[in-house]
Amino acid sequence: MISLKKDEWFSNIRTDVLAGVVVGLALIPESIAFSAIAGVDPQVGLYASFCIAVTIAFFGGRTAMISAATGAMALLMITLVKEHGLQYLLAATVLTGMIQIIAGYFKVAKLMRFVSQSVVYGFLNALAILIFVAQLPEISQMDLSGYLFLVLGLAVIYLFPYLPKIGKAIPSPLVCIIVLSLLALLLGSDMRTVSDLGQFPDTLPIFLIPNIPLNLDTLLIILPYALTLATVGLLETMMTTTVINEVTQTEGDRHQECRGQGVANIVSGFMGGMAGCAMIGQSIINVSSGARTRLSTLVAGVFLLCLVVFFKDWLAYIPMAALVAIMVMVALTTFNWDSVKNFSKHPKQSNIVMLSVVAIVLATHNLALGVLVGVMLSALFLVNKLESEVKVQSELEGNKRIYVVKGQIFFSSSDKFYQFFNFNESIQSVEIDLTHAHIWDITSVNMLANIVAKFESKNIHVEVIGLNQASSTLIDRVCD
Repeated sequence: MISLKKDEWFSNIRTDVLAGVVVGLALIPESIAFSAIAGVDPQVGLYASFCIAVTIAFFGGRTAMISAATGAMALLMITLVKEHGLQYLLAATVLTGMIQIIAGYFKVAKLMRFVSQSVVYGFLNALAILIFVAQLPEISQMDLSGYLFLVLGLAVIYLFPYLPKIGKAIPSPLVCIIVLSLLALLLGSDMRTVSDLGQFPDTLPIFLIPNIPLNLDTLLIILPYALTLATVGLLETMMTTTVINEVTQTEGDRHQECRGQGVANIVSGFMGGMAGCAMIGQSIINVSSGARTRLSTLVAGVFLLCLVVFFKDWLAYIPMAALVAIMVMVALTTFNWDSVKNFSKHPKQSNIVMLSVVAIVLATHNLALGVLVGVMLSALFLVNKLESEVKVQSELEGNKRIYVVKGQIFFSSSDKFYQFFNFNESIQSVEIDLTHAHIWDITSVNMLANIVAKFESKNIHVEVIGLNQASSTLIDRVCD
């Protein structure tokens, strides 16, 4: 289960290390913010990000993808922490990991094939907007020098890659951090830095078993939260995997990633951290900086811990404007601009699905809920399309009426299928040709049987022809 393949670790060493450093820095403010959302100390989120990033580097199924504490997961923990405390959260985190490992072995990731491209676009656009909006509180605290640093940071990020030779050798977000930090130091600027975000831990995380009663009552308390956390975590991870696959033009092992997420959350829970999952924003930073192997994920986790525990004084030199500039870049990169540019060219149903996902995510800040609603809307539109494509042509040959059926006959289209037949016509026989149709379920089998029975009740002979093997087998099984 642990991946130690050389090409997955050391095929891109320099770029992966530098990208990991950038991500490690960017994880600090988000980990602290997510801890605040969940109602726990900052060290819980920081420990979680370290443990999950390091563990997933070895056990994950998608190289260069970043996993850590996330906002979607933090939102689900609020009630548990408020009503039962941190120890129950740690226990729920461990149970979440166990559920995810089981889901991985049962290959639950196959369900991702039900997620349409419109849902993915909606997911990306909503996430991009959330990432940008999350920077507004920090931007609102900036003075004129802060705004200038922000603009300069964006200029460095977008223009540095165009420099010959060196532009491609060093990730531009890292250059942004270095340039703005040196500039702030030289100018003696009095602006917010990373060290102003809160209290950082003084020690390394240690192994501990959650201090809770080991009984059925405890299980009944944490199980609902664990199931929800596991579901949301896997859903967000699979969506992030899809996006990173597209960006890097490579494929990851979704089932191994599910199991890896489980192992990472178990480790996090036993090391004093909260549950987490894949982070699309940080993953975009990573791959946009050129990272392609597991080494970048490992470096991000280790560098994060070293910074907040051993080198926290250095954080006083890194202006928040640098990290805000990076996150604005992430938002602009994550947003799918083609979905806006080609809006008028896309089918109306696809646009409705995309806009619905965006609206729900922005209203609830729950990415998983938005995706689930998007999947359901996509399914409803598909069912409606299949229903509308059911056609029946008929012609009269003497005293025989021939009905030629085309399309998919299932629970939704069976009523429409029934209405095509004229039961009051004075004829001797009816031929129902299903060569170009398919019978999908019990509802459609029963509807066909009702049609045949109604004709026969009027002494009209019925012959059904053209059944394919699957439809014939279903009818035989249901009618026996």
